Amino acid sequence: MKIRLKHFFNSQGLWAFLFILFINSSHLYAQITLESEVEISNQVLFFDGTKVADLNNLPANSTSGYDYAYGNALTPHGDCIKTYKDFVFMTWYRGGKDDRHVMLTRYNTKTGVLKTIEFPHQHTGFDGNWWIGETHNTIAVGICPKDETVHLLYDMHRNGNVAAFANDYLRYSYTVDGAATVPDDEFTLDRFVNSPAGNFKHLAFDGIDDVNTTKLLTYPAFFTNDEGDLFMKMRFGYDRNGKFLFAKFDGTKWEGYTEFNKMQASSDPTVAFNWGLYGDFKYLNGKLRIGFQRRYGDRNDKYLYQNGIYYAYTDDPNGLTQWKDYKGVGFTRPIANADLIKIAEPGDFVATTQKDMVYIIGGFDFTVTARGDEHFVSTVKDNQFNVTKKLHTYRKATDADFTTEEYDAGSELYTSGDDVYVIGLKNGRVNIVKTEGGTNNFVEVYQQTTGPTFDKGVVYVDNGKLYYYLKQAGGTGDQRTTYLQIFDLGIVVTPEPFGVSLLTPQDSDVFSEGDDVSLYAKATTDNGSITKVEFLINDAVFAEDLTSPYSLNWTAAAKGFYTIKAIAYDDQGASISSSEITVEVKEVDLTDLSGDIYRLRNVATGQFLQAQAASATPVLMNNSGDGQDKEWSFVKTGTNFYNIDSELTGILRATGSSFLPPYAAVNTTKGSPATDSDKIWTVHYIAADNTYRFEAGSNGRFLYHDADGTVYNSAALDTDARSKWQVISKSVTLGVDDLDLNASFIKLYPNPAKNEFTIVFKGSENRTIIISDVLGKEVYKYTTNNESIRIDNEGQFKTGVYIVKVVGENQKSYVKKLIVN
Repeated sequence: MKIRLKHFFNSQGLWAFLFILFINSSHLYAQITLESEVEISNQVLFFDGTKVADLNNLPANSTSGYDYAYGNALTPHGDCIKTYKDFVFMTWYRGGKDDRHVMLTRYNTKTGVLKTIEFPHQHTGFDGNWWIGETHNTIAVGICPKDETVHLLYDMHRNGNVAAFANDYLRYSYTVDGAATVPDDEFTLDRFVNSPAGNFKHLAFDGIDDVNTTKLLTYPAFFTNDEGDLFMKMRFGYDRNGKFLFAKFDGTKWEGYTEFNKMQASSDPTVAFNWGLYGDFKYLNGKLRIGFQRRYGDRNDKYLYQNGIYYAYTDDPNGLTQWKDYKGVGFTRPIANADLIKIAEPGDFVATTQKDMVYIIGGFDFTVTARGDEHFVSTVKDNQFNVTKKLHTYRKATDADFTTEEYDAGSELYTSGDDVYVIGLKNGRVNIVKTEGGTNNFVEVYQQTTGPTFDKGVVYVDNGKLYYYLKQAGGTGDQRTTYLQIFDLGIVVTPEPFGVSLLTPQDSDVFSEGDDVSLYAKATTDNGSITKVEFLINDAVFAEDLTSPYSLNWTAAAKGFYTIKAIAYDDQGASISSSEITVEVKEVDLTDLSGDIYRLRNVATGQFLQAQAASATPVLMNNSGDGQDKEWSFVKTGTNFYNIDSELTGILRATGSSFLPPYAAVNTTKGSPATDSDKIWTVHYIAADNTYRFEAGSNGRFLYHDADGTVYNSAALDTDARSKWQVISKSVTLGVDDLDLNASFIKLYPNPAKNEFTIVFKGSENRTIIISDVLGKEVYKYTTNNESIRIDNEGQFKTGVYIVKVVGENQKSYVKKLIVN
């Protein structure tokens, strides 16, 4: 990393935002102009009382103002403004103190009409004490382009275990299809889907059944990808042991939660302490990205709170696979070792080395320009010498390393073309400066001089325009006034030449058999229009897409190397091809259970393996799979063996004949990895019923739940159900039907098949069967709620290998390989 120290700007006022906005076309710049200014409301809730000093000892309801925790301004705050087509959506709470109702305003930029919906629910205050204002309780708003639904989500700040929120821990509201764009007079409350309680607050996302996670979410926000999916991002856990999650709504159902990083990271042999993270997911320049600062569990280092700058991106628009560091080196999600993606250390820019003297909180953000320039901002304070530094860390798309310089500016990033903008409030009015991407040479390009003055605002940028949701300065009492200002940033769009580029996947990407691979291309023309884009796999047309965004899914059915390219056609009959890439599909190693945390359930008894705290004590079995003492991870020892590591204590030991009782499986307090002969296990996968056996070393003795209730390592046939275990990810919510959620969901016979084959399912829910050939072409699709289905080969299945995918009602998919002779 290059390091430079450069003071380039002296701020004379309040800088609210540093941002970079993004447009996928060539551009020129004209004069920045204020297009419109609209008063949203003069009844916005404001906490005009006293900040509570001790949140463990709350005061009584004040008669002289609205007391509060944290900050006094709840609007505008958080993810409270979005645009879609001709509309701007803004969330807020109505004041005063005795009102507190949730409000959603839609501004029609064509008609100039403001339509505001009042919801029956109210701000409920800190931990359910309504008279103490809580500024964490922001209202995020998102619009799904696929079905034009509006979604609202409230930050309950992991209060799901607070008694007052036992039936109020999520607060999720959503509309019927098409509500975002209805005529002005039809944008009303009845467009929202009511809840069973009659208050339009839903306690679950359709398609997500992980209640324990849902109860404890923090900092939720929405964003979309180029395919039109709506994503929800959030944080889960604690400050020094947390993770970032996201979920995706495809216009039909939610899918998630997807973990980026692993809690209990210290269970990984390369990580000494657990850690949490503070940052953001963003979809920028065609890729889902994450940037964050880490809060490490080491309480004896120089960092009081956060350290570092960490960054990664994925070539998969769904965010499930293909995660890479800034050098393009891939890694497996969820990541445990954050150092693998570290790009800079703000703590190196201050002198102190004393314990807890480096203070890093807030002032962090990142963005990526259209050509790939990456920019980060951060703030670090030296508490020993009382020195604070603001830092700008950036890399031009063509550079190998990052440069860090000191600077004075704001802390939120967006992008427009190849330039970086700083937008903020100077003397209470909008001020804009910019620099070219990959540089640190900011110049002022706009300063507002007339109109109202403001002291708080939230920026949203879309299609070359700035939408600034602002709170007017001044005022008295528990109500304030908010405005929307819309600026044309003066970007003149010029046509791009006829061309096509394959954005995902990228050359040399590696996938596993059965993976869904997103094929995504960008096509442009400066004359006429694009009529279609074809995707070719191994020089054969796989499929075509007629509308932008040009994207399809390909199932990587069989191992091998595949060439992929895209061909665009215009309305004149001309065509042009992208560069060709090569990807590899590898066979899935079903014995590799590393990278996740599991519950281990015995097939014969249905009970779960349970650790005890004391070393050298036999493990237990339990009817419940809940709790850390039933959670296990598999850690490679550097050989062909694994340690089976308890999340509560240490690794599992297979005792011998001299132990009492002989051959018992016992707890230890030893950490992984370890190569002791009595603490290593071989993982055996049984394809017939998708279960596992765990052999002690290679001695022919297997983890076995005996009829006497003890767990031994015993010699047993592979047909003995007491030696077989279901491996269930911690992310799966256990319940009466949880057998349907693990890998034993489907059976297929005969296999190999010739004239017909049968698929057997567990349960009676609806499921969709999709069968694809080795190139990923769909040759069969059918939906049924029967417990089995016989499929006759009427010529559609040629000799070869096929992938059978079954998608259940919970949107989880299960994959089998089928061979047809």
